[in-house]
Amino acid sequence: MTSIHATCISWTGPNGPATRRGAAPLAILLRGPSGAGKSDLALRLIDRGWQLVSDDQTALTAESDRLVARAPETISGRMEVRGLGVLEVDAVESAEVALVVDLVPPDQIERLPGPESCELEGIAVPRLAFNAFETSAATKLELALRSRLEAPRAAPEPDPAKARRVVLVTGLSGAGRTTALDALEDLGYEAIDNPPLDLVAEIVRKPGAQPIAIGADIRTRAFAAEPFLALLEHLEETPELAVFLLFIDCEDDVLGRRYSETRRRHPLAHERPLRDGIAAERRLLAPLKSRADLVIDTTTLAPGDCQRIVAGHLGSDDSEAMTVFVTSFAFRRGLPRAADLVFDVRFLANPHYDRTLRPLTGLDPKIAAFVAADPDFEGFFGRLTDMLDPLLPRYEREGKSYLTIAVGCTGGRHRSVMVAERLAAWLRAQGRDVTLLHRDVDTT
Repeated sequence: MTSIHATCISWTGPNGPATRRGAAPLAILLRGPSGAGKSDLALRLIDRGWQLVSDDQTALTAESDRLVARAPETISGRMEVRGLGVLEVDAVESAEVALVVDLVPPDQIERLPGPESCELEGIAVPRLAFNAFETSAATKLELALRSRLEAPRAAPEPDPAKARRVVLVTGLSGAGRTTALDALEDLGYEAIDNPPLDLVAEIVRKPGAQPIAIGADIRTRAFAAEPFLALLEHLEETPELAVFLLFIDCEDDVLGRRYSETRRRHPLAHERPLRDGIAAERRLLAPLKSRADLVIDTTTLAPGDCQRIVAGHLGSDDSEAMTVFVTSFAFRRGLPRAADLVFDVRFLANPHYDRTLRPLTGLDPKIAAFVAADPDFEGFFGRLTDMLDPLLPRYEREGKSYLTIAVGCTGGRHRSVMVAERLAAWLRAQGRDVTLLHRDVDTT
């Protein structure tokens, strides 16, 4: 609340705009130095049916998107009139300030003023300059206030930070869509799997602040790429929603192996070979994959790894800090699909050629000491952290919530594991939220 030197008068007559709006009384705020005519003009407005809010001192508060005026308790319902003293007058308790009027000499008034506003308590209010002693001043103020209220008040812009998060989860059958949906449910999302597409908009608009996750794939009734994309576009145009499309992918060979192990039938295979069903589904879902905000490839991921990635990208918004996922890997088994930054450490001395060290992993102190003894290690690691130190804040400023750093060597058991461990420790020392995974440490 702020108290300013000003007089506030509310238009509460039968023809006033406050009556038409059916809202709180509307008022003008008269500002100016002593002798500018605040009380004189206020008396003329009162004579026309207006009511006093406060005289000479006005308390202002921001309430939602409105600027509300009240009289300080000590002067409520009182008005000082030159030559008569302090008088008791009818007054309203509070009113919304719809117009600020600065009382100035005649030579400071523009003949055709342009639109102007001022900011009080963080709220922009239309402003005019008037001369209080003009015969038509009261009539002009009524015209000014009415003209500024003819257009309906624009609805306040929704706060993106308060938008309800909606995650649409789709992807190839068998790739791990259910695992991702379960992970979101564990994160506090209301998870709904395979509702009819024509009901999704109604579901997500139901009152509630809880984030919601909707699973949809080719088993969903009336599922097709075009209606799904139309639904996505429709939801994205709703200001109260923050919509995110998550696509779960996997290589065909791994999908085939998963179906063989579970002896389940692919939804599109029917009487055809499994590979034909997978190929048909991949063609059907290609437009959704290209449109996705995040693609998670589960080819080399265990269910727990998939859950950690989902949590890193779509977990709590309480912190603006970016989560960093560090993984070691073997080049012979392919790059991690989700990697943002990849570092090759195959130039470092390889413990594999030492028979006593070969059975160990980069988690063993003996391997860590062997790799660290390489003359090039300290220089490499120092330059790596020197590069990442300014790079990570820039990713955050771009809005990235999850960064994957992959460190690879030939077998994914020794050098990459040791460097990934050292890098994760450095990141944690910088206050970073770090998840660490050694993808291939148990392979031979």
